Amino acid sequence: MKKIRKAVFPVAGLGTRFLPATKASPKEMLPLVDKPMIQYVVEEAIASGIEEIILITGRGKNAIEDHFDNAIELEQLLKEKNKLEELKMIKDISDMCDFVYIRQKEPLGLGHAILRAKNAIGPEPFAVLLGDDIIYSDGVPALKQLITVYEETGSSVIAVEKIPRSKISSYGVVDTEWEKDDSCKIRGLVEKPAEDKAPSELAVIGRYILTPKIFELLENVERDKSGEIQLTAGLNELCALEDMYGCKFSGKRYDAGNKLGFLMATVEYGLRRKEFGDEFRNYIKALNL
Repeated sequence: MKKIRKAVFPVAGLGTRFLPATKASPKEMLPLVDKPMIQYVVEEAIASGIEEIILITGRGKNAIEDHFDNAIELEQLLKEKNKLEELKMIKDISDMCDFVYIRQKEPLGLGHAILRAKNAIGPEPFAVLLGDDIIYSDGVPALKQLITVYEETGSSVIAVEKIPRSKISSYGVVDTEWEKDDSCKIRGLVEKPAEDKAPSELAVIGRYILTPKIFELLENVERDKSGEIQLTAGLNELCALEDMYGCKFSGKRYDAGNKLGFLMATVEYGLRRKEFGDEFRNYIKALNL
């Protein structure tokens, strides 16, 4: 069985829900406390054993590349000022792992973004992580939990989370053949079903382990009405040909792709910080709003 070494990060989206903040800055670079959102997800991937990260970018995303690159002038300045802790911090960012950048020239859907990574991935299984699903875990990282299921089954694995039916229409939802406490066997997927039409309460979350067969399927899948290649369509064809499993990961997910989820993540990550978490908690308790 081949090891999961590579991860695809589709980051070409325009981030229109965060305008005007994202007019000139990528959504993925919005800070959660003192790190951009995408860095938390990159750190999760690396902690899960990923060796190479492939970012599918678009126009206006240069800040992401700059963030994970060396900053020679800044490093020299910090060295001269003897700010060694800060120097180590920024050098650690660029030394995390190998980064590859591929342009998605047109916004043709998540499936198309993943298809752009075909040549960089080659004939091996790989991970996909969506940068606006932030998953906090004080134990095994969420992606590592999916990799464990892959190592047990040799099959594609999708992160799933139980969502109240009142909110299920905002998600892709899995139809299950069987379900256990921590996993399920996937029979198919439905994109944003009506509450009364959802085949389960298990929503697809932005973490995937996929076999390379997905590339062939995405190349031939029928495009939707907008002309986009949807990942869900490719996944449905994949699970008709191969086994596919869902991983009910352990950890807290924040939907940081919307403003409320981003605010919740910011507050809770701030409360977890040792250096000021208690003071921040006292501040919140004292608010009289």
